[in-house]
Amino acid sequence: MCAAFPDFRLGTVLSTSFTGTLSERHGDTVERIPTPHRLIDWLAVSGLSVDSCTTDQLDLARELRESIHAAATAAAIKDVLPASAVQVINDCSIQGQAAAVLTPKGQRRWQLNSASCVEDALGVIAADAISIIAGERDGKLALCASPTCRAAFFDTSQSRTRKWCDMNTCGNRQKKARFNANQRKNPRSAE
Repeated sequence: MCAAFPDFRLGTVLSTSFTGTLSERHGDTVERIPTPHRLIDWLAVSGLSVDSCTTDQLDLARELRESIHAAATAAAIKDVLPASAVQVINDCSIQGQAAAVLTPKGQRRWQLNSASCVEDALGVIAADAISIIAGERDGKLALCASPTCRAAFFDTSQSRTRKWCDMNTCGNRQKKARFNANQRKNPRSAE
């Protein structure tokens, strides 16, 4: 992967990890899939390898990403799901062709056929989003507590009280800001 692009923020849930390809949505936005080849890279590290991607397919991927984000955000705050977002997610799910296969470790993995295209990979991502938004998996949708991020993420912690989409980025950044603010208030406590 090219060092000129920001690192991917990969999570354990495919669809919310995909929404993380656009981060800091309420701050200095970071686009992690700015080119078709970069989408190919993300799909590959997510187990959905495809050979090529056009700019139209990249546009479709971004439309799906934003639709998943909008629907997951609405679900997290218990609001009505946006009809346009639901339509995009459903359309992508219907268009995709992939097979669920069982690994020797007893896990489900999606397998695209040898002639798979970006739409097939997006179908897998859309199907994953549907299972989460529909409440079919053990966990809950939540929004990152970082005011500049607010990413939707799927909380599978035992208490379901996770605050950050990613502890290594948003969580650490917020803890560091809180620590620095406390140091400014109480400069002598550092001695």
